[in-house]
Amino acid sequence: MTLTRIRLELGRVEGFPEGSSGHGYEFIVPLTRDGHIDASGWLKVKDKCRVRRFWGADPEELGYLRRHGEHGWYFDYRRHDQADDEPFFKLQTHRLVKDGYVSITEHDGVQRPFKIVLVQPVAANVA
Repeated sequence: MTLTRIRLELGRVEGFPEGSSGHGYEFIVPLTRDGHIDASGWLKVKDKCRVRRFWGADPEELGYLRRHGEHGWYFDYRRHDQADDEPFFKLQTHRLVKDGYVSITEHDGVQRPFKIVLVQPVAANVA
């Protein structure tokens, strides 16, 4: 299994009509050959599936990609505090491929679009 680094940058939203490369996420995840999250692979490497949230001048946040139930993928920054969770919108149906888009509901409760600007293998043959 290969782990992949994904970089998401803020898409076009009010206040950022061209999007923003200074606002987004980088995270590590196992992908299937067609670009979907490998859910069974994630179970084996979930402690390696880290996220870094960068948001302009705000301090960076570090956490993990987590799963709730069959379909609920989200970023978690403080393990036992659900208030900081940032869920994806139907991530299980999206391919994580360059120039694609995903939506995340952030800390403030607002769902925003993010463009996938990087999909890069980071490790091979992870057990």
